[in-house]
Amino acid sequence: MSNLIIKNLGLNTYQVIFDEMVKYTESRDNNTDDQLLLVEHHPVFSQGRHGKAEHILNPNNIPIFQSDRGGQVTYHGPGQAVIYFLVDIKRQNIGIKNFVDIIEKATIELLARYNIKTHLIDGKPGIYVNNEKIASLGLRVKSGKTYHGLSINVNMDLTPFSYINPCGYNNLVMNQICNINKNITIYMVFKDFSQIFCEKMNYTPDYN
Repeated sequence: MSNLIIKNLGLNTYQVIFDEMVKYTESRDNNTDDQLLLVEHHPVFSQGRHGKAEHILNPNNIPIFQSDRGGQVTYHGPGQAVIYFLVDIKRQNIGIKNFVDIIEKATIELLARYNIKTHLIDGKPGIYVNNEKIASLGLRVKSGKTYHGLSINVNMDLTPFSYINPCGYNNLVMNQICNINKNITIYMVFKDFSQIFCEKMNYTPDYN
């Protein structure tokens, strides 16, 4: 089993965490431990590297960050659990499609623990509840190493999603855990997801 360093970084700006992810990815070698970064962000729209400007309808003074991940625009804000995967998938001998599959299955298992029945939609990445999106996924792979990751709506103000076409889809409705199960906290989501992910990837967790 290999180590997975798990860091809870609290409420933080997107720029700070983005810079940390890029620096870690570019400086690591074949022996560097993989990391899971757990964070909430101050309000921000993050735009994918091929994102189209027309999907930002009206930012309403929320900053827009041009990211280098896949996908279109999404919103991050307090009350959303964001999980970043700094994983050497080449060393783990996992292709990116299989890695995405592991993340999706871990998220579905997590939400099932909270009695939330979810599903996938072909051609629309992410996790859905009755066709409403509850979790979004966007990764970048560089030299066999991933960064960026997963956002799970827990207990947040969903209003800013109406200022954009989330993930590039017009009229996509967003949902969140608290609408279905009010007893779940972000702390629980971070803890439970980390456990499930470590089990699926055969990691030994190292809480930093």
